[in-house]
Amino acid sequence: MALFRMPSAAPAALAPRGYGLLLRAPQMADYVQWAELRDRSRSYLTPWEPIWPSDDLTRSGFRRRLRRYAEDIAADRSYPFLIFREGTGEMLGGVTLANVRRGIVQAGTIGYWMGEPHAGRGFMTAALRVLLPTLFGELNLHRVEAACIPTNTPSIRVLEKCGFTREGLARRYLCINGVWQDHLLFGLLHEDFRG
Repeated sequence: MALFRMPSAAPAALAPRGYGLLLRAPQMADYVQWAELRDRSRSYLTPWEPIWPSDDLTRSGFRRRLRRYAEDIAADRSYPFLIFREGTGEMLGGVTLANVRRGIVQAGTIGYWMGEPHAGRGFMTAALRVLLPTLFGELNLHRVEAACIPTNTPSIRVLEKCGFTREGLARRYLCINGVWQDHLLFGLLHEDFRG
């Protein structure tokens, strides 16, 4: 039954594209570009992310990350995507669908990051607009959720532009930059999606 899709039915490779962007799962060949963009953007990203492991930007750390991603995709738990300009192959950032729940829930949570050189230029809004039809279509989700720190105005704007509804506030919800932070909760239902 499609509504209660089992993990074994998960698509082998998702690579949505549109608005001049390509989203696809990370590969080992992405390591150099990924590490350089993350390193260059470290101070920009630090206020909005968990503390990075000490080996986060190393080749071996990236390889471990890819193994975990492969396990999560195979188990239908999580789907990571890197965001590229389609024409040039330049990496812009990333978005992950995580905490996928099936059965009577059919939901998942998105998180995203944009490299500092590309921030504020509409790329993340475009990337979510490219990705959402895949989440509601191939992955058969009923609901997509997101959370962001109340002071992260750019992230709030991205979610609102993509049709998400603010649903509440979760106190001390996630440990970001070493501190338990309140987060605004957002949701988008399949029937509300205006892709």
